[in-house]
Amino acid sequence: MCTTWMQGQAAVNDRGHEHRDLIQRACSDPNAFAELYLRHYRDVFRYCVRRLFDRHLAEDATSIVFFKVMHNLGSFDGHAAGFRNWLLRIATNAVNDHLREAKRRAVLIQRIVTDTREEAAVAGGSDEDLAERKACLRQALLSLKPKYQAVITLRFFENMKLTEIAACLGERPSTVRTWLSRATATLRQKLGAGGNGRGYRP
Repeated sequence: MCTTWMQGQAAVNDRGHEHRDLIQRACSDPNAFAELYLRHYRDVFRYCVRRLFDRHLAEDATSIVFFKVMHNLGSFDGHAAGFRNWLLRIATNAVNDHLREAKRRAVLIQRIVTDTREEAAVAGGSDEDLAERKACLRQALLSLKPKYQAVITLRFFENMKLTEIAACLGERPSTVRTWLSRATATLRQKLGAGGNGRGYRP
């Protein structure tokens, strides 16, 4: 069993070195950057979708993320294991920049609620009730401060630990813990006020 574990660790280390080499080559080699992009596109896009609830906006945000990565990759001085956290920090800033414009956020919230309820009307029956709760959850999430929305998404949708979230956001774990506590309390209050909190338990 010990031998198997050591072999597994060696494989993990080999992949880490390979990824680190790829990151270094991507600083000057377009083909290496394309490979890096393909490896991480899905994670970044999924995170942006979970923050914006809109595929087109998420595609735009993801493009901005990798544009920034392309121009700042030389400044990344961490290990390969921290590269995903670095990407998600850039993605968080890109999404937050989008959401800070109050008018844009209001339009986005209204469109998401309308689209979700239209889907519910087509589905009918019990699906309609589920879609209504989903619409309320999305509306509540988007109404949070961007930093609170970020910690909710990273913790409950990306299943990241507080230390990992702190690395993504460039904050101390204690700060992230405070934000998460306030975010979940605010979210429960919003959902409870709307009478639709039964489908969400952070």
